[in-house]
Amino acid sequence: MSIEIERKFLVKSDNFKKQSFQKKQIKQGYLNTNKNRNVRVRITNNSAYITVKGKSNASGTSRFEWEKKIDVKDAEKLLLLCEPSIIDKTRYLVKRGKHIFEIDEFFGDNQGLIIAEIELDAEDEKFDKPNWLGKEVTGNVKYYNSSISKHPFKNWS
Repeated sequence: MSIEIERKFLVKSDNFKKQSFQKKQIKQGYLNTNKNRNVRVRITNNSAYITVKGKSNASGTSRFEWEKKIDVKDAEKLLLLCEPSIIDKTRYLVKRGKHIFEIDEFFGDNQGLIIAEIELDAEDEKFDKPNWLGKEVTGNVKYYNSSISKHPFKNWS
């Protein structure tokens, strides 16, 4: 169990792809989403996880997170029980200074949406911002994966 501290940003160009040192395919769904917690099932390449995330703090930067590795076959079965709209994305990892940005390029109903996240040790920690980083959306529930699964990007005006 831990407290996750992260900030989220929209991405304004695909220059991050040239800087990426790793990419992986992710398929994920939500067994439960509500304002106090969500339970996620994720398959990444050949690994699978179940994750419980708590409600974010007032600034949207910190929240409780618990994660456990599970069998891929079990995860595939759990995805069938998830709420509608499974998320399909490619995650790119980009090292910048002592930090690693995780940039998610979404597909399917969320095609065209690209979000970068950075995990920090403290809410006010300084970090180097790459030129492809756009508007900050930390704390904006609309950009949480659990919200995107219910209200896909293709339906935004």
